[in-house]
Amino acid sequence: MSRLLRLGVLLLLVSCGGGQNSAPRNLDNACSIIDQRPTYLKAMQRAERKWGVPVHVQMATIYQESKFVANARTPHKYALGIIPMGRQSSAYGFSQAIDGTWDDYRKATRRFGARRNKIDDATDFMGWYMDQSEQKLGLSKWDARNQYLAYHDGHRGYARGSYREKAWLMRVADEISQRADLYQLQLIGCGKI
Repeated sequence: MSRLLRLGVLLLLVSCGGGQNSAPRNLDNACSIIDQRPTYLKAMQRAERKWGVPVHVQMATIYQESKFVANARTPHKYALGIIPMGRQSSAYGFSQAIDGTWDDYRKATRRFGARRNKIDDATDFMGWYMDQSEQKLGLSKWDARNQYLAYHDGHRGYARGSYREKAWLMRVADEISQRADLYQLQLIGCGKI
Protein backbone atom coordinates (compact mmCIF):
# COMPACT_ATOMS: atom_id res chain seq x y z
CA MET A 1 0.00 0.00 0.00
CA SER A 2 1.36 3.39 -0.91
CA ARG A 3 2.27 5.91 1.78
CA LEU A 4 -0.35 8.34 0.54
CA LEU A 5 -3.09 5.72 0.76
CA ARG A 6 -1.99 4.68 4.29
CA LEU A 7 -1.97 8.32 5.37
CA GLY A 8 -5.47 8.79 3.93
CA VAL A 9 -6.79 5.74 5.80
CA LEU A 10 -5.18 6.94 9.05
CA LEU A 11 -6.70 10.42 8.68
CA LEU A 12 -10.10 8.89 7.97
CA LEU A 13 -9.91 6.74 11.11
CA VAL A 14 -8.90 9.68 13.29
CA SER A 15 -11.61 11.93 11.87
CA CYS A 16 -14.26 9.25 12.46
CA GLY A 17 -13.75 9.12 16.19
CA GLY A 18 -10.34 7.63 16.75
CA GLY A 19 -9.04 10.91 18.17
CA GLN A 20 -9.71 12.57 21.53
CA ASN A 21 -13.08 13.91 20.32
CA SER A 22 -14.59 10.46 20.77
CA ALA A 23 -16.18 9.36 24.04
CA PRO A 24 -14.41 6.96 26.38
CA ARG A 25 -15.81 3.43 26.49
CA ASN A 26 -18.08 2.27 29.32
CA LEU A 27 -19.55 5.61 30.40
CA ASP A 28 -21.38 3.88 33.25
CA ASN A 29 -18.08 3.31 35.08
CA ALA A 30 -16.28 6.39 36.41
CA CYS A 31 -13.08 4.43 37.06
CA SER A 32 -13.02 3.20 33.47
CA ILE A 33 -13.46 6.75 32.17
CA ILE A 34 -10.60 8.00 34.34
CA ASP A 35 -8.36 5.07 33.42
CA GLN A 36 -8.86 5.83 29.72
CA ARG A 37 -8.56 9.61 30.11
CA PRO A 38 -6.45 10.46 33.18
CA THR A 39 -6.34 14.11 32.10
CA TYR A 40 -10.09 14.31 32.77
CA LEU A 41 -9.59 13.53 36.45
CA LYS A 42 -6.78 16.06 36.76
CA ALA A 43 -8.95 18.75 35.16
CA MET A 44 -11.92 17.95 37.40
CA GLN A 45 -9.73 17.90 40.51
CA ARG A 46 -8.35 21.35 39.61
CA ALA A 47 -11.90 22.65 39.21
CA GLU A 48 -12.88 21.07 42.53
CA ARG A 49 -9.96 22.73 44.32
CA LYS A 50 -10.69 26.10 42.73
CA TRP A 51 -14.51 26.17 42.83
CA GLY A 52 -15.50 23.44 45.31
CA VAL A 53 -17.62 21.38 42.90
CA PRO A 54 -17.00 17.66 43.54
CA VAL A 55 -15.56 15.52 40.75
CA HIS A 56 -18.57 13.19 40.66
CA VAL A 57 -21.00 16.10 40.20
CA GLN A 58 -18.89 17.41 37.31
CA MET A 59 -18.70 13.94 35.76
CA ALA A 60 -22.45 13.34 35.95
CA THR A 61 -23.12 16.72 34.35
CA ILE A 62 -20.62 16.15 31.55
CA TYR A 63 -22.13 12.72 30.95
CA GLN A 64 -25.57 14.28 30.49
CA GLU A 65 -24.42 17.24 28.44
CA SER A 66 -21.95 15.67 26.00
CA LYS A 67 -21.29 12.02 26.91
CA PHE A 68 -17.64 13.15 27.24
CA VAL A 69 -17.39 14.12 23.54
CA ALA A 70 -15.14 17.17 23.21
CA ASN A 71 -16.80 18.65 20.14
CA ALA A 72 -20.42 17.72 20.91
CA ARG A 73 -23.08 19.94 19.34
CA THR A 74 -26.84 20.07 19.51
CA PRO A 75 -28.77 18.45 16.65
CA HIS A 76 -29.77 20.41 13.56
CA LYS A 77 -33.22 21.94 13.15
CA TYR A 78 -35.05 21.08 9.94
CA ALA A 79 -37.76 22.88 7.99
CA LEU A 80 -40.31 20.55 6.42
CA GLY A 81 -38.36 17.72 7.98
CA ILE A 82 -35.56 17.85 5.39
CA ILE A 83 -34.11 21.35 4.98
CA PRO A 84 -31.31 22.02 7.53
CA MET A 85 -31.93 25.29 9.39
CA GLY A 86 -28.96 25.47 11.77
CA ARG A 87 -28.44 24.03 15.22
CA GLN A 88 -31.00 23.90 18.02
CA SER A 89 -28.70 26.11 20.10
CA SER A 90 -25.12 27.38 20.25
CA ALA A 91 -24.24 24.78 22.94
CA TYR A 92 -20.87 23.19 22.24
CA GLY A 93 -18.17 21.07 23.80
CA PHE A 94 -17.89 18.97 26.94
CA SER A 95 -20.01 21.35 29.02
CA GLN A 96 -22.48 22.30 26.26
CA ALA A 97 -22.11 25.94 27.28
CA ILE A 98 -24.00 28.34 25.03
CA ASP A 99 -22.21 31.27 23.42
CA GLY A 100 -23.50 34.01 25.75
CA THR A 101 -22.81 32.13 28.98
CA TRP A 102 -19.38 31.08 27.73
CA ASP A 103 -18.57 34.72 26.96
CA ASP A 104 -19.74 35.73 30.46
CA TYR A 105 -17.42 33.09 31.94
CA ARG A 106 -14.41 34.21 29.88
CA LYS A 107 -14.95 37.84 30.87
CA ALA A 108 -15.55 37.07 34.56
CA THR A 109 -12.50 34.80 34.86
CA ARG A 110 -10.32 36.68 32.33
CA ARG A 111 -9.71 33.37 30.52
CA PHE A 112 -10.15 34.83 27.06
CA GLY A 113 -8.39 31.91 25.35
CA ALA A 114 -10.60 29.27 26.98
CA ARG A 115 -12.20 26.76 24.59
CA ARG A 116 -15.28 24.64 25.18
CA ASN A 117 -13.72 21.55 23.59
CA LYS A 118 -10.84 21.45 26.10
CA ILE A 119 -11.54 19.49 29.26
CA ASP A 120 -9.59 21.90 31.50
CA ASP A 121 -11.59 24.87 30.28
CA ALA A 122 -14.91 23.02 30.29
CA THR A 123 -14.51 21.83 33.90
CA ASP A 124 -13.35 25.27 35.01
CA PHE A 125 -16.45 26.74 33.37
CA MET A 126 -18.66 24.19 35.09
CA GLY A 127 -17.05 24.95 38.46
CA TRP A 128 -17.49 28.69 37.90
CA TYR A 129 -21.14 28.30 36.88
CA MET A 130 -22.01 26.04 39.81
CA ASP A 131 -20.18 28.41 42.17
CA GLN A 132 -22.41 31.18 40.81
CA SER A 133 -25.43 28.92 41.41
CA GLU A 134 -24.40 28.60 45.04
CA GLN A 135 -23.87 32.36 45.43
CA LYS A 136 -27.02 33.47 43.58
CA LEU A 137 -29.43 30.66 44.44
CA GLY A 138 -28.02 29.06 47.60
CA LEU A 139 -27.54 25.67 45.91
CA SER A 140 -25.06 23.27 47.45
CA LYS A 141 -22.26 22.28 45.09
CA TRP A 142 -22.87 18.68 46.19
CA ASP A 143 -26.51 18.82 45.03
CA ALA A 144 -26.17 17.42 41.50
CA ARG A 145 -29.93 17.52 40.88
CA ASN A 146 -30.59 21.19 41.60
CA GLN A 147 -27.23 22.29 40.23
CA TYR A 148 -28.22 20.65 36.94
CA LEU A 149 -31.63 22.28 36.91
CA ALA A 150 -29.95 25.70 37.32
CA TYR A 151 -27.32 24.71 34.75
CA HIS A 152 -29.97 23.78 32.20
CA ASP A 153 -32.53 26.54 32.76
CA GLY A 154 -30.11 29.28 33.78
CA HIS A 155 -30.05 31.14 37.07
CA ARG A 156 -33.08 33.29 36.28
CA GLY A 157 -35.06 30.32 34.98
CA TYR A 158 -34.26 28.31 38.09
CA ALA A 159 -35.21 31.22 40.35
CA ARG A 160 -38.57 31.48 38.53
CA GLY A 161 -39.07 27.72 38.87
CA SER A 162 -39.40 27.20 35.11
CA TYR A 163 -38.05 23.65 35.48
CA ARG A 164 -41.21 22.64 37.41
CA GLU A 165 -43.18 22.83 34.17
CA LYS A 166 -40.79 20.38 32.44
CA ALA A 167 -41.45 16.85 33.65
CA TRP A 168 -38.77 15.50 31.30
CA LEU A 169 -36.14 17.85 32.81
CA MET A 170 -37.09 16.86 36.35
CA ARG A 171 -36.63 13.20 35.34
CA VAL A 172 -33.24 13.96 33.77
CA ALA A 173 -32.13 15.87 36.88
CA ASP A 174 -33.08 12.87 39.04
CA GLU A 175 -31.04 10.61 36.74
CA ILE A 176 -28.05 12.94 37.03
CA SER A 177 -28.31 12.84 40.81
CA GLN A 178 -28.33 9.03 40.72
CA ARG A 179 -25.40 8.96 38.30
CA ALA A 180 -23.42 11.37 40.50
CA ASP A 181 -24.00 9.07 43.48
CA LEU A 182 -22.93 6.04 41.42
CA TYR A 183 -19.81 7.81 40.12
CA GLN A 184 -18.90 8.88 43.66
CA LEU A 185 -19.13 5.30 44.97
CA GLN A 186 -17.12 4.00 42.01
CA LEU A 187 -14.41 6.64 42.42
CA ILE A 188 -14.12 5.85 46.11
CA GLY A 189 -13.97 2.14 45.30
CA CYS A 190 -11.10 2.51 42.85
CA GLY A 191 -9.23 5.00 45.06
CA LYS A 192 -9.54 8.00 42.74
CA ILE A 193 -11.10 10.29 45.38
